Amino acid sequence: MLIKNARIVTRDEEFTGVVRVANGRIAEVAPGTTSASDAADWGGDYLLPGLVELHTDNIEKHIAPRPGVLWNSEAAIVVHDAQVASAGITTVFDALGIGSRSGVGVRGKDLQTSNARAIERLAAQGVLRVDHFLHLRCEIAAADVLEVFDGLVSHRLLRLVSVMDHTPGQRQWHDPVQWRKYQERHGKWTDQQADTMLNELTNDQQRYARLHRAEIVARCKARGLPLASHDDTSVEHVLEAAENGIALAEFPTTLVAAQAARERGISTIMGAPNIVRGGSHSGNVSALEMAKSGLLDILSSDYVPSSLLTAAFELVDKAGWSLPQAMRTVSSTPANAARLTDRGAIAVGLRADFVRVAMPDRLPIPRATFLEGNRVA
Repeated sequence: MLIKNARIVTRDEEFTGVVRVANGRIAEVAPGTTSASDAADWGGDYLLPGLVELHTDNIEKHIAPRPGVLWNSEAAIVVHDAQVASAGITTVFDALGIGSRSGVGVRGKDLQTSNARAIERLAAQGVLRVDHFLHLRCEIAAADVLEVFDGLVSHRLLRLVSVMDHTPGQRQWHDPVQWRKYQERHGKWTDQQADTMLNELTNDQQRYARLHRAEIVARCKARGLPLASHDDTSVEHVLEAAENGIALAEFPTTLVAAQAARERGISTIMGAPNIVRGGSHSGNVSALEMAKSGLLDILSSDYVPSSLLTAAFELVDKAGWSLPQAMRTVSSTPANAARLTDRGAIAVGLRADFVRVAMPDRLPIPRATFLEGNRVA
């Protein structure tokens, strides 16, 4: 494949030029043009590195499209795969929340184990459009989290583990009022129902959280699995993460925590929807504020796959970043954090994972997504 008249964005530069692909790898990147008759003319559209997504629970929306409705795992995963491919994502870490609390729901043991196995089967069969890896999000205050973790720790696609605690009064839900509002999005609770649930979750947290965190950290260290913390709120949370050998801080909820992570060499991941919406849906720190403070390293689409590309361009418009700097948050930096050294940039020798993006009215629109030089969306 030979492409000309593309607006190429590398790790450090942006220019109009030519890209040549051979055997699934990028063989040439050069400014200027070519007279070769077989070159595809991209008409000035962007040629961007394929996006690398470390944390998306988008799959859960397809597994449970309505409250109380569970879908076929394989069918849900195939649609999720098509959605991320059409958003320009070429490497996706499917974040499965394990550890069931307050009922079974979409994060119950049997369902998440089934989903993990389905991802593995579909990937092995070659029917998925993009590269899928597994990210286990471990709810450390849940009674069954270790059981589920031990059942999945040998999963062929497992590449990332995070520890999280969504107990009301902790981290993201440090304000129990906000927690209750979120829980009531599908129906109101009585005060008695809310108090009963709060007491149950608090008791579980006191009984299990510290023990389960220590056990999961030890298991990951023994296997050399990268570890992330989730929703760090205070300096104490970050100190605990550093002591655990954690390299990634997912969605720190305060600037104080983000600054503490930076000082200890822990990379920060923030939600792209936070950038696009102009703030956190749960009242936490603004990702744009973090970007302006120089504390943002990686973006995750979280629950909206299309937000990843939009947010990168928002960093240019609203935080004054260069486009190469913004694109690193969704390509090379997450790839390196996940120890995937063969992708994440438009550079000679790397995999030919890239996306063609048009830009009408400052809205980035993926027109085509390529994995190892083959069009997948």
